[in-house]
Amino acid sequence: MLARKSIIPEEYVLARIAAENLRKPRIRDRLPRARFIAKSGACNLAHKNIREQGRFLQDIFTTLVDLKWRHTLVIFTMSFLCSWLLFAIMWWLVAFAHGDIYAYMEKSGMEKSGLESTVCVTNVRSFTSAFLFSIEVQVTIGFGGRMMTEECPLAITVLILQNIVGLIINAVMLGCIFMKTAQAHRRAETLIFSRHAVIAVRNGKLCFMFRVGDLRKSMIISASVRIQVVKKTTTPEGEVVPIHQLDIPVDNPIESNNIFLVAPLIICHVIDKRSPLYDISATDLANQDLEVIVILEGVVETTGITTQARTSYIAEEIQWGHRFVSIVTEEEGVYSVDYSKFGNTVKVAAPRCSARELDEKPSILIQTLQKSELSHQNSLRKRNSMRRNNSMRRSNSIRRNNSSLMVPKVQFMTPEGNQNTSES
Repeated sequence: MLARKSIIPEEYVLARIAAENLRKPRIRDRLPRARFIAKSGACNLAHKNIREQGRFLQDIFTTLVDLKWRHTLVIFTMSFLCSWLLFAIMWWLVAFAHGDIYAYMEKSGMEKSGLESTVCVTNVRSFTSAFLFSIEVQVTIGFGGRMMTEECPLAITVLILQNIVGLIINAVMLGCIFMKTAQAHRRAETLIFSRHAVIAVRNGKLCFMFRVGDLRKSMIISASVRIQVVKKTTTPEGEVVPIHQLDIPVDNPIESNNIFLVAPLIICHVIDKRSPLYDISATDLANQDLEVIVILEGVVETTGITTQARTSYIAEEIQWGHRFVSIVTEEEGVYSVDYSKFGNTVKVAAPRCSARELDEKPSILIQTLQKSELSHQNSLRKRNSMRRNNSMRRSNSIRRNNSSLMVPKVQFMTPEGNQNTSES
């Protein structure tokens, strides 16, 4: 069946589509900026063209710990199999050189019982039996069917060597597995940061704030927080520095700069003359190519291992004019933390100018607070007027309903001509 032809000519349709495409502005999506530190704390860095690969083998233990679990298990499995196979070949060569294999092949039945005192290892008559004896020696199983004799000093030397090699492999394997399971970043999985950072006024100053918390009851001892700003800069000589790191001081009343992380805390940085955010306003923040890196370090109370948790905030993740809600309450003599509101923020009054402009013109803060107070009062008035209107409408509707339910009066005529009024 042929397709039905359109009433509108195709030339007109093509011209109309081309004209619409020309009218529509072509907006290219902004490419996402590469983060130096991911939200999970992983470093977003790829090492390429490393020529001296042998440096990794000089520190073989750290290399094994840094490998993935599947690679580590494959390496240890292959090391055990290779050691068993290597010493099985040595045991077979010892038996072959001493003539034990030929002795077992020539004699049969009751004659084999007399060979136990003349062979190096009893019941090693083939490579399979030598491989099984190698496993029994290294794993110390000892089934009793194969055992050493005093005939061959070389076999005793091989036995000692295999025991030493087996102990070394076991020690390295156990140490590597322990270090992989007790790594510092495992404890950092329960150290959480707020999804967004905020900039608001605290004590008359613009402050950069974020929230950090610990989900475990075991504490982090001597916990400290460091903040750095990473951005791309250009020197006066024209040199481009792609990753320029600047330290940011943390507002901490304690001189030791340690925090007591028993409950979620709001870490505050006052934006002053020392801060890289001093000249950035709310409108400039969206166009800034910067990344704020947060590093939390401390000692795990249960293991004594130093741990480190990291995260970062780019310009899109910094909310200007917001404040974190309170999540710590006192219930029946116990402080309770509601982690469902851990990253929740509320909008508050904050000047949209930079911290430099705020220091030069302190009246901006007063005007902003006055405007917020007026807007708050206006919103309260509107809310009260709406409540009054709703109550008046409700009362009017109730009155109408009551009037419609009133009982009408009925008049009755008597024969004498008197009118009696009654209500039914």
